[in-house]
Amino acid sequence: MGSEKIIIGFLGAGGIARSHAFALNSLKYFYALVPEIEFEAVCSARKESSEAFTAKFGFKKSLSIEEFRSNPDINTVLIMGPNKVHFEHLKLALEMPSVERIYLEKPVCSNQEEEQEMTYLATNSGKQIQVGFQYLQTASVREALAFWRSGKLGNPIHFDLKYYHGDYLQQSYRDKRQTRLTPAPDGGAMADLGSHGISLLMAFLGNDLQITGAFQAGRFADVPEDSDLFSSLSLVQPESFAAGTMSASRISSGTGDLVSLEIYAEKGMLRYSSHSVDYFEYYLEETGQWTRQVIGSNYAPITSFPSGHVPPGWLRSMIHAHYIFLGGNDPKSFVPDLKHGLAVQRVVRETAGYLKIYRELIRNNGKK
Repeated sequence: MGSEKIIIGFLGAGGIARSHAFALNSLKYFYALVPEIEFEAVCSARKESSEAFTAKFGFKKSLSIEEFRSNPDINTVLIMGPNKVHFEHLKLALEMPSVERIYLEKPVCSNQEEEQEMTYLATNSGKQIQVGFQYLQTASVREALAFWRSGKLGNPIHFDLKYYHGDYLQQSYRDKRQTRLTPAPDGGAMADLGSHGISLLMAFLGNDLQITGAFQAGRFADVPEDSDLFSSLSLVQPESFAAGTMSASRISSGTGDLVSLEIYAEKGMLRYSSHSVDYFEYYLEETGQWTRQVIGSNYAPITSFPSGHVPPGWLRSMIHAHYIFLGGNDPKSFVPDLKHGLAVQRVVRETAGYLKIYRELIRNNGKK
């Protein structure tokens, strides 16, 4: 980790921006080597939100988009506005001569044209871009991925991943989050939650996962038909011919915040659930035994604070994501660059097409 001062600008001042401010402020407690961080500026579509965020979280100034663009001091930009502006904000940050690193919240963009231009940018920008798939930095996921990469389980055969919430069953919750109910691939469960699941699968199985089909479920009068509340994908990894499913839901009652991953392989299987976030488990055909690998908040040898046996929380993974983003060295961590983000976005976009086919099929069958 270098000694350069990190001078940060936020594009966005919503709830996720607050989480990022917390994570950045917390780095010094968890890691011995952390660069000096200076909160320079905030820019948001709503001036009052930007000014309130600036005052509350210790930024120097609230700026308009043009003032932000022309600020020569900012060398680090975090992009956290609505999904539909991520692409334009990334281009803006790339055009700022002083900016060296960009943290881009998912989804990276909203349509195929933006994907194509981003593919060029990913190859030619010359700047560090990290995508906000913070779940990859969960302590147990980090260790499970290292175990998977050891090859002890052999090649994958089939897999299943779920990312479920139930909050959108409530009318009041949907009313507050109308911007999340836009048509796929800009909005919907697969773009919002499923993108994390796709990212997680790709970390284990590679960026070339291909979608072969999709369906959706759940209808509410106030939700557009083409904004999926629950959707499920059939996926295949062409190299190994491993196949499986990935589903995302905002309307699964009683699930809380559930991320569940199972990978079945030639020599055993691996599984993880956010409902038991302290550990992951694996089974070996050779021994016929299950092993529960307890991780807790262990990020050894990088840090031992607060303690390996302390239960982790969602924000802990975000803190580690920023440690990596600002130059920390962690060989065990999967770092989601823009190419990874675009691979995830490809599947999210293709999902929208498959869901359209599914809806037309159901509609036509209903007319018979």
